Amino acid sequence: MNKPSSFSLRGRRALVAIKDERDLSIVRRQFERLGIDMFIWGPGGPLECQPDVALIDDEFLPLASPAPGLRGRCPIIALLGTETPSRLKLVLDLDPASFLVKPLRSAGIYAALVMAFERTERTDELRQHVAKLEDRLRSRRVVLAAVLQVMHSQSVAEPAAFALIRRAAMEQRKTIEQMSAEIAANGRLPRAAG
Repeated sequence: MNKPSSFSLRGRRALVAIKDERDLSIVRRQFERLGIDMFIWGPGGPLECQPDVALIDDEFLPLASPAPGLRGRCPIIALLGTETPSRLKLVLDLDPASFLVKPLRSAGIYAALVMAFERTERTDELRQHVAKLEDRLRSRRVVLAAVLQVMHSQSVAEPAAFALIRRAAMEQRKTIEQMSAEIAANGRLPRAAG
């Protein structure tokens, strides 16, 4: 299933926690124009929807439960009223994907939403890439252990040991990492390759 474009906002759900009625009415009007369903939320209240994005007023910070559940669930846009270091620290604890400065104007809301969705998607892609690299790094340790075992058991140099492992993997249609794990577990090369 294709992910929706960060620029396409129609049909998305937004959780909104805004204190000021004027700011809230601006967001409501802009969301209606953009086709975003809006759910008003009071900090400490139950989350009654699976939001695609959350707008959190910095006047509600620090948030009590279930705010920690928001992190990682959807992008958060922080609404900043003051720029004191202590307030900014509270906002950073939310790990916002974007922000808006109060008093709000209709201009900038669309850009903040697109930036939040795009940043979240890019961060997710980066996390997946890091996870793959960590898996490869872990498997390299197994390959190194297998190479050392083959070097010792076959009395060959490192390039020859790796070539034996690669040939065994090709013969058995396995990855080098899978073959190395078997060698590390069995302590020897499979018979056909040895």
